[in-house]
Amino acid sequence: MRATTIQPPLREKRARRMYGGPSYTHLSRTDWDARVRLADEHARACALCPRRCGVNRLKGETGFCGAGARPRVSSIFAHHGEEPPLSGTGGSGTVFFSCCTLQCVFCQNYQISHERHGEAYPAADLARHMLRLQEGGCHNVNLVTPAHFIPWILRAIRTAAREGLQLPIVYNCGGYELVQTLALLEGIVDIYLPDMKYGDNDAASRYSGAADYVEVNRAAITEMFRQAGPLKTDKRGVAERGLIIRHLVLPNGEAGSRHIRDFLKAHFDPEDISMSVMAQYRPLYRAAGHERISRPVHPAEYQAVRDAFVRDGFGGFYQEIDRLNGAFVINFEHQKHGSLNGE
Repeated sequence: MRATTIQPPLREKRARRMYGGPSYTHLSRTDWDARVRLADEHARACALCPRRCGVNRLKGETGFCGAGARPRVSSIFAHHGEEPPLSGTGGSGTVFFSCCTLQCVFCQNYQISHERHGEAYPAADLARHMLRLQEGGCHNVNLVTPAHFIPWILRAIRTAAREGLQLPIVYNCGGYELVQTLALLEGIVDIYLPDMKYGDNDAASRYSGAADYVEVNRAAITEMFRQAGPLKTDKRGVAERGLIIRHLVLPNGEAGSRHIRDFLKAHFDPEDISMSVMAQYRPLYRAAGHERISRPVHPAEYQAVRDAFVRDGFGGFYQEIDRLNGAFVINFEHQKHGSLNGE
């Protein structure tokens, strides 16, 4: 992601209790066991995501997302195209999970979210790959669309932590998350990277099949901020903890950007919120069949949204639309366990 970084005005931040190293390294065995047990309960009559399908995932039953009883992973690699505090110099150790709790018609990762390409991974194998990302110099373990595999991911992190994992965990998601599931992650996830896709439920229903997206998303964002707080980086500018909110600008104002901005202003101090406002929308997958999102974003559309967030005091990361190319779209048929120098 080539982006301009904009910092909010400096001021004294409220003190936050911090520990050395990632939060999960301080969990006791008893606490780990309790988290896994609770996650299993959520999966037994599946209520891991807002769909609440009620199927027994532990027995391999599938619901809306199509996920079964074992994590399905498309690719694991050092990603150099995430936001600067995540990619740093060593890359963000991304784990792309297959299947998805949303069905966005414009999804750039449709090969894995809709078509469910990927391989089944036992938790022990996933733990081993997390350790390899650390050995390769990555700054974090970046879990992409993980909600529907939380019980197995917790097992993997627990195993990796016992074998020396010391990287922060990034929870990278579409923002359609249940607070009760996020509660299982408190003290495990240090960095939240959710989308705020829509400020209007009509658009959310039309393009992602989620008629309750706005309410669910706003509750999730509030919980994520409660857990992680404002973005905190080390002396190198690499993220250690905090919340970064992604917002993809859609053509014709279909993302409802103003409503998102208004919500954030009303409920948070803009100086505490790091935005990643993206211009990279392309009418991929089935988007061409929807007239209002059947073209790329015009520079003027993106600039208007960008300027509004900046004017209201939101720091963060803003893409340079005239420098974008197609490198941000990953071909998951070819990308497995290598590295990616993306945009």
